[in-house]
Amino acid sequence: MGNSAYLKKYVENHPNNKMAWYLLGKEYESNGQAGKAHYCYIQAGNVYEAFESSKIPLPEEVLSGYKEGLMQETHRREKRSRFLRKFSLALLIALLMWIPSADAPGNRPAIVPASAGVELGETPADVPPLAEDEAVGGAPPVAPAFSGPAFTAIGYAGDPVGTQAEAVGGLLALQRQTDFSPLHAAALGMERAGDWLVWSDDLPVVFGLEQSPADGRTTLQAYDPAACECTPPDPTELQKHAKVWIPQQESLGVLASAMTHYKQAKGAWPSSLQDLTGPYPDNWIAGTDPTMVQGFGPLLAQLKNKGIAATGKENETAVLAEGMAPGQRPYFAEPYEIIVDTQAHVLAVVSGNVIVRSYPVGLGGDKTPEGTFAISEKVMNPNGRDNGEFGSRGMQLSDTNYAIHGTNEPDSIGKDESLGCIRMGKKDVEELFDLVPKGTKVEIGKGILPKLKNVPAERFALGDRQDQTNPHRTYHWLD
Repeated sequence: MGNSAYLKKYVENHPNNKMAWYLLGKEYESNGQAGKAHYCYIQAGNVYEAFESSKIPLPEEVLSGYKEGLMQETHRREKRSRFLRKFSLALLIALLMWIPSADAPGNRPAIVPASAGVELGETPADVPPLAEDEAVGGAPPVAPAFSGPAFTAIGYAGDPVGTQAEAVGGLLALQRQTDFSPLHAAALGMERAGDWLVWSDDLPVVFGLEQSPADGRTTLQAYDPAACECTPPDPTELQKHAKVWIPQQESLGVLASAMTHYKQAKGAWPSSLQDLTGPYPDNWIAGTDPTMVQGFGPLLAQLKNKGIAATGKENETAVLAEGMAPGQRPYFAEPYEIIVDTQAHVLAVVSGNVIVRSYPVGLGGDKTPEGTFAISEKVMNPNGRDNGEFGSRGMQLSDTNYAIHGTNEPDSIGKDESLGCIRMGKKDVEELFDLVPKGTKVEIGKGILPKLKNVPAERFALGDRQDQTNPHRTYHWLD
């Protein structure tokens, strides 16, 4: 069996391992299969960007060693040991030693996983295998302190090779996009639900990347004791910064989505926030907040430079916008969309494969239409009431008589009792109204979402609200 066959089998078993996708793409490229290589590179995401931006070619023996590790993994998943962890760390070190610094191209200091017990220059062959039951003598080492904050978020589950590779790719991409030094960056961990990653308001710090001002060495630090086999530094301060970063990213996601949909509808980008926050029916977004006020200009410049396509999706990982503080730079690369799973009775707000929110909903069984729609109208207190049959918020689906709205029958949530519309609880529909702009894509189908509820303790809400009522129309949605 050739390398590509082994790697293909590996990515089938570990579809979220971006390093494996990258190596499979290199195999296809070397065999002249450009189309397959391109597909793999898309799946590799930040790992592809991080390694392909290198000015120094990666040694073939390093790639071959990593491939061997992945291929062995296809046969030894149930016998994974500390040897594999040290083996993968050493390989990551070898790979990263060949990536040039963002501050000094061609002269990059080595990146060393903290407390990994592997010296610079050590190759995978120098790491002796450990017995399955080998004990670690003495007290675990205490890792150096780490301070931040510049953040990214990654999926944190599954095999250690893929998790570390994804963390390294995301943090290196963040380093290239950041204009301050020494770099302090951290990766927050999202849980996996099938093919989805689950965003939340309390994502834990799982990896950190820090460049020492003294000697220029860059350290990769795991904050999970099981991953680093050490006593990791206290992440309390980083977690405080992360609690600020997370809602900022949600605001920037709303703003970027609104700007994209405005451009699609109007043929030109909005010139100011006021273009997006007009009274009904020009209420693309439900209000503003300080993050949007500060981020509008830089984000507009970024979107113009990136040349968003008609689909509203970028072809590359977002480049950080100049003029934004590190904690405010956008994480979500794709506009928010709504997905409704009629089988699970779940409505989710997603960006790419990240579930930003997930709510239980009431539906109409076969009366709820499947297909693709868009939010064509957003209204507060439909028909002049906040406690009527449509609740306090309504969002119409394209040019139809169906809508996402509140209800005065909360017991119907999770059931098929409507005439086809999508019913939501009061807190849920009011948060959704603030999260998704006019123009948001809505996909309705069966079996496309995990059945989970994902809402924060403190709901997302915009301030500085404009008049979004419409007293001149009586709504007759098919509730």
